Amino acid sequence: MTPWTQNYDPLGNVFLSTLIAAVPVIVLLGSIAVLRLRIHLAAFVGLIVALVIAITIYGMPIDAAAATTLYGAAFGLFPIGWIVLNVIFLYQLTVKRGLFDVLRDSLATVAPDPRIQVILIAFSFGAFIEGMAGFGTPVAITAAILIQLGFKPLHASGLALISNTAPVAFGSLGIPITTLEQVTGLDVRLVSAMVGRQLPFFSFCIPFWVVATFAGWRGMLGIWPAALTAGFAFAVPQFLVSNYHGPWLVDIVSGTCSIAATVTLLRFWKPATRWSFDGEGNIGPRPAAPKPMITELPAGERPTVLQAWMPWAILTLFILCWGTPQFKARLDQLGSPKVAVPHLHQLVQRMPPVAPENAAPESAEFKLNVISATGTGILCASIVAGIAMGFGPGALLRTYLATIWRVRFSLLTIAAMLALGNVTKYSGTDATLGLALARTGFLYPFFGTLLGWLGVALTGSDTASNVLFGSLQQITAQQLGISPILMGAANSSGGVMGKMVDAQSIVVASTATNWYGHEGAILRYVFFHSLALAILMGVLVYLQAYVAPFSSMVVK
Repeated sequence: MTPWTQNYDPLGNVFLSTLIAAVPVIVLLGSIAVLRLRIHLAAFVGLIVALVIAITIYGMPIDAAAATTLYGAAFGLFPIGWIVLNVIFLYQLTVKRGLFDVLRDSLATVAPDPRIQVILIAFSFGAFIEGMAGFGTPVAITAAILIQLGFKPLHASGLALISNTAPVAFGSLGIPITTLEQVTGLDVRLVSAMVGRQLPFFSFCIPFWVVATFAGWRGMLGIWPAALTAGFAFAVPQFLVSNYHGPWLVDIVSGTCSIAATVTLLRFWKPATRWSFDGEGNIGPRPAAPKPMITELPAGERPTVLQAWMPWAILTLFILCWGTPQFKARLDQLGSPKVAVPHLHQLVQRMPPVAPENAAPESAEFKLNVISATGTGILCASIVAGIAMGFGPGALLRTYLATIWRVRFSLLTIAAMLALGNVTKYSGTDATLGLALARTGFLYPFFGTLLGWLGVALTGSDTASNVLFGSLQQITAQQLGISPILMGAANSSGGVMGKMVDAQSIVVASTATNWYGHEGAILRYVFFHSLALAILMGVLVYLQAYVAPFSSMVVK
């Protein structure tokens, strides 16, 4: 069967085609932030609008559009929804055993000030988890911990999202950058080195930024040594590992160094003024509020600190093992079939300049790597931790079924959002938006960086954004005489700033904090920060493209 070819200017007018391509995104964000629809309803409305435009304006065959929708929805449920479900399962087990109360008190002892807890948990620990397993795992875990430390749901969600920026390009053992190599042929080590000359500037600033967002300028100044230590201890290893080793271990090493440095600092330094929460969850300089006691356990049966950390230590060990390429390859040998999606696989042809001349038709294969999937590792860790916590098989099953019921709308939303992202990708509407940014000529280094931001905001994944726009970045850079390595890296570095506004991540955060239905508030909370950081990254890339001494940083 002859592949259907994409048309990036279906209306014969660049401005009108770009405007119509943006409608699904406008409808989605407007439904969430302005009309305040429940996010699963907003996602389905956006999906329907995208399908109508793909079929009637872009001429996409109906069977291909339907297959694209099902393919995206399936990918939303597996592996992404699979991760979210099993992380929340573990969280529910720890709550039932009262371990989260002890965990909270343990963290309050090490870092009693909530401003430092944000740095240690959301930034440093979140980056470590991102290095082992992306797809929303760090946001789910850190947001769940913050909510138990007394943070309001909005703050727990928003701060976890803002903190999960700088590590994303090297997440899941460097998958976004290794995928970019597969798409473009750009040397993975060179791209890694270039990203490592962009993101450390922001990694150093994020601890200051996230605390200022939470506690204001005065609150940030009161803990600047902790922010400086965490940012510096993360940024320096991020630069060194990415430039002299590669993308695979960047986040794990950097996150570990940041945690160790911050905890060491807290042994010798404390803020001059202690900030804490009042009875309504507001942060300020006041004596610590009394901690609630565990009422569901008899006296003398309060879990120890070691028991409280045990489930998360088990989770870390399992994720670390599941994420190593050698272990994953062995698990894949036990069964990891790929299913070609009917009516879609190799039946959509991307065209220049989005794809190179004579590019192969788009593949669409659903990988059923159930055993090696990160979510399966999290499920195994949850079961082991649950048994260690004293749960029997029946209690584990009842808790798991209750967890499925709790996250049902979140799973539907993620499925709808990934379906929407797939429709925009295979219909070519996202490429129309990308080409609009690619026509900016001399300003392309700036707008090309924003293209990466747009890609992640649309797809929810830095990896998917690199697949979507990697070739376009490479081709446009070559046409303008700019380094393809620079722009390939900019797509990934700019993309990480879009991670906090993609609907998938917002749903993960709202689910982890039991605040489902308030995604519009979370989006409004983080949107400015996402756009501001993306613009700053665009300015840096522009300087690296044209202005000395920044231009000397470009990898040759």
